[in-house]
Amino acid sequence: MSERYDAIIIGAGIIGACVGLELARRGWRSLNLDRLPAAGYGSTGASCAIIRSHYSTLDGTAMAIEGYHHWRDWAGYLKVDDERGPAIFHEVGCAVMKTESNQFMGPICRNLDELGIAWEDWDGEVLRRRMPFYDLRHYGPAKGMGEAGFGEPTGGELPGAVFMPQAGYISDPQLATHNVQRAAEAAGGAFRFNAEVIEIRRAGGRIAGVSLADGSRIDAPVLVNVAGPHSAVVNGLAGIDGGMKIGTRALRQEVAHVPSPAGFDYERDGCVTSDGDIACYGRPEVGNHILIGSEDPPCDPREWVDPDDFNTEFTEQWQAQVLRYAQRIPELPIPGQAKGVVALYDVTDDWIPIYDKSDLPGFYLAIGSSGNQFKNAPVAGALMAELIVRCQDGHDHDAEPVRWRYRYTDRECDIGFFSRNREINEESSFSVLG
Repeated sequence: MSERYDAIIIGAGIIGACVGLELARRGWRSLNLDRLPAAGYGSTGASCAIIRSHYSTLDGTAMAIEGYHHWRDWAGYLKVDDERGPAIFHEVGCAVMKTESNQFMGPICRNLDELGIAWEDWDGEVLRRRMPFYDLRHYGPAKGMGEAGFGEPTGGELPGAVFMPQAGYISDPQLATHNVQRAAEAAGGAFRFNAEVIEIRRAGGRIAGVSLADGSRIDAPVLVNVAGPHSAVVNGLAGIDGGMKIGTRALRQEVAHVPSPAGFDYERDGCVTSDGDIACYGRPEVGNHILIGSEDPPCDPREWVDPDDFNTEFTEQWQAQVLRYAQRIPELPIPGQAKGVVALYDVTDDWIPIYDKSDLPGFYLAIGSSGNQFKNAPVAGALMAELIVRCQDGHDHDAEPVRWRYRYTDRECDIGFFSRNREINEESSFSVLG
């Protein structure tokens, strides 16, 4: 005999857990299923978990600042204690280097101004004072190690940076997900791990439930795909992958962990950085280390992979990122052994997530989010809950996109911005910042 729930969420990463929490708070019997052994073990656990208040689009910026307020009031969002303690938001700010590629931050600053988000204009003198070890010479456009001119200045200096104080990072993204799991359970939600979905069942042209690899069957009229890098696989099980203009693919990524320059406490005095000139981002890490990721320039080959079969070892990409970062920080200690993480992003065609219904009644999508949406997870959970409840009540989201007000900033969100059937958004940066 099958178990029955009001909604099944495939995935127990940070966004999946937040969807389960928000549905449970609305009185739904929600069940998060994950093939891994605990919440936040997949892409979430490998995330740099950067919390920032800027994006290349106005809608993305609005969602980011709303997400920031959730992390700043993390205890208020959870409303329950976790026996492991709460995740900590390190609000160190974010400095984005002014480059030609980001139009010297003009468009982004206009977004910040429209939404009343604080920012500071740092010239080269301020940047050197804050980062005394920085070499401000131009090195762009970013190059691969095998290209002529790799590591050589290309003339002139960076004019400075824009610093946004309402930013930082979560040092333990898996703990943050466990916090949300405990909040969801307190609200009546359930979680099941080591649970692999092998079939998505229909009845009468609608979602009916799932079958698991262990032979069990679980019934529910609503199924939410929050499977991260496996999102395309789950869409294939549901038979809806041909009915979307925007697709998703799994992208392999490497993030390097290196020590801070000698004589500088990067963990205490450093900040999140985004540097299009060297095409790397970074953030402080516990133990006075720096995490270094690629901003996906053309010189870094994008490796689209099978999420169940990919190389988990470091490659020369690790070295390329670290050496590019060392162009900005000449005194950067480079360890003899590569350290960091190799993981997957779930990426849409325009790097903007899909938060939407699908053509299959009862089947919903929160996909294409890993790599850049950790910061937005609490907002995405509430947004998806609103969308699901409205659509299950008969609203035609495709004809009239659901609009919903953010809790902290009281700004109206047009959920249609995240449609599966949108045209590719050319305002996207087509890249990631942790």
